[in-house]
Amino acid sequence: MSRKNIGAKPYITPMPVLMISSYDEAEKPTAMLAVWGGITNETEITITVASQRNTLKGILARGSFVVSMADVENEVACDYLGITTGNKVEGKFEKSGFHTTKSEFVDAPIIDELPFAVECRVKCYDEETWRLVGEIVNVSLDERILGEDGKVSLKIFHPITFDWMNKSYLSVGEKVGDAYRDGLQLRKKN
Repeated sequence: MSRKNIGAKPYITPMPVLMISSYDEAEKPTAMLAVWGGITNETEITITVASQRNTLKGILARGSFVVSMADVENEVACDYLGITTGNKVEGKFEKSGFHTTKSEFVDAPIIDELPFAVECRVKCYDEETWRLVGEIVNVSLDERILGEDGKVSLKIFHPITFDWMNKSYLSVGEKVGDAYRDGLQLRKKN
């Protein structure tokens, strides 16, 4: 097998496409797209958010935010919120076409059209590294993405991921194996 070294790059692929929402100083919903983030233990999420981002101001002022998974059905609106800055575009969130409902658990809005939301309280933010850490307070799921077993069904819910190397969004959903089971085949052999 031949390998190619490309140097130190921020590449791990695919990456989740995360929509982060909060309220701004005028109590209006604000949101941004982030791809550098994920669950860092069972009770927290860590996301890289540039210090100049307009949405970050609301997050830090209110001490809370909601992280929603972007999906195929809303890819255009999610990308719009990622490429448009609220520092320059008045009414950016409204122009996306999204709507919100206030979270019952944190002082932040849930984006109604995105069916998978993680509601968080701010644990810390580091201006130098841009690392935002949130304590997961609740996960809110729209019942329309649940299968008959009451769990999220990727046959119904179509989250997207980001391919950093090719600058593209990819759909998730094809099952290729059973976690915590398939590897048992090798245990039996060894």
